[in-house]
This record gives sequence, C-alpha cells and structure tokens, in this order.
Amino acid sequence: MLYDNVETEWGGALVLMDEVGVSGIKLYEDKDIPMPLFDRWRRSPSDLREAVGQLRAYFAGELRNFDLPLSLKGTDFQLKVWNALKAIPYGTTVSYSQLAAAIDKPKACRAVGGANGRNPVPVAIPCHRVIGADGSLGGYSGGLGIKRRLLAIEGVYFD
Repeated sequence: MLYDNVETEWGGALVLMDEVGVSGIKLYEDKDIPMPLFDRWRRSPSDLREAVGQLRAYFAGELRNFDLPLSLKGTDFQLKVWNALKAIPYGTTVSYSQLAAAIDKPKACRAVGGANGRNPVPVAIPCHRVIGADGSLGGYSGGLGIKRRLLAIEGVYFD
C-alpha cells in the first residue's frame, strides 16, 4: 500500500493507493498531515505522481474532471451513490434529495447522506457538491472549511 501528500496553502491531502488504484484521499487543514495508520503503507511519490498531479491541478483551478484508477470498497448502495456523485458537473451543487432521486431512491435521503459521508476519495468523487435542500452548506467529513474551499475553487461560494 502506497501514499503521498499534496500540500496547499490551506492544508492538503493524503493520497492512498493499493494495487488497484487510488483507495483513499484524506483532506486536512493547517498542515496537520494525517499519516497512514498501518506499517504496511509506504510513501511513494513516483507511483502516485498522476494522482498527486491531478489533485494539484484541481486545487489550482486547472482541472475539472479526474481520470484516475479508483479502488472503491463499499456496499452496492454506496457504490451507486458514489457513481451518481461523479455525474454532478463541476461548479454546480445538488441536494441530498436530488441525489437520492438520481439513483431512483427518492425516500433514501438520509442513507444517501450516509453514503456520501463515507466516500473514500473526496474531490476525485465530488461529494462536496452536495448541499442541504434549503441551500445550506450541509455537512462534510473533511470539515465545512474544506468544503467551502473546494466549492470556491469551482466558483460556488457560501458565507
């Protein structure tokens, strides 16, 4: 298992990769770099060059769509939600209820929110583009400060 870091002026991302592809992206603020918890993880900038490069380009506002091999492990429902997240266009937002409707589960807003929060590769799968039905920012596993920053990169601003 491999990892590397992407640093930004506000923090950055720890990128994890297994034999299939990118398996995790952990966003952080203020240079508080989370480290992999297992001894089997090894830092490998060369193996993660493409993933790190795409994240840097996204953070710089130069990349709209990711093209990375992903290694996603989740339930069938989670995978369905994560695939639906990929269809949300850059610079737009949808509500949890709209996302639930998009996967033909209009009454599953809470379950969709739970799957959204368990997305292992935020940014590459844009879970930050999901907001509350009332137009509020909603929640975000990486913290609302990071969610605001990611949306601002895409030209979407919240107070």
